[in-house]
Amino acid sequence: MEYRCEATTVAGFIQQIAVAYVGHGYIFYVTGEIPEKKDPRAVDERIIEKYGIAVGKTARARRKAAGLANLQYIRFRRRFVLLATPGKHAFFEAERNHLRDAREVPIKVCGYAISYREGHPHVRIEQKHYLGLKSYFSDIAVHRSKESLEAELRRLHFEPYAPVRGQLFGILREVNKRRKAAQYEPVSSSCVRVRRRIVAPFEVAPTLDVIAA
Repeated sequence: MEYRCEATTVAGFIQQIAVAYVGHGYIFYVTGEIPEKKDPRAVDERIIEKYGIAVGKTARARRKAAGLANLQYIRFRRRFVLLATPGKHAFFEAERNHLRDAREVPIKVCGYAISYREGHPHVRIEQKHYLGLKSYFSDIAVHRSKESLEAELRRLHFEPYAPVRGQLFGILREVNKRRKAAQYEPVSSSCVRVRRRIVAPFEVAPTLDVIAA
């Protein structure tokens, strides 16, 4: 069967990992970067075949009932994540030196940190990246016009999952704290997007995504 694994946007990559995989119990993972000299699609095929990932829902259900783990694999450009549910599988031995648990160590990709908390996926801006953004906007808060700051905040590419929204509003509060002290007009909260886009992870992207550093 065909197994789709190549995400076409950052938004789709994060959505599929968090909502479709981590949110459905795929809590063990390894991440990797495919070297420039290698063909990403050839690497995809090798990994999918090695771990028997391309199976249907019925086969996954049978494996789960038998106490076996199921796996998922996804890649955006040269960055990939390989995830597994609890259970028995050769994956755990083969990847033991790189294996992580999303309940303990977040999956850090494209400027996000994805974890599993209290039975739900939890998506945030990765902490170092968030602190860098907060520091940057704090520094420019009284050196840019209200309109310029609002435009720059709107351009932030992060999808507003609930924890991300909290972080973005945290940046906005810091900006307005600085502006209030300088007796400047506050930046409007309308520049923070509050609704997340639901995307098709494997469809051709209409525009290029910006990847967080």
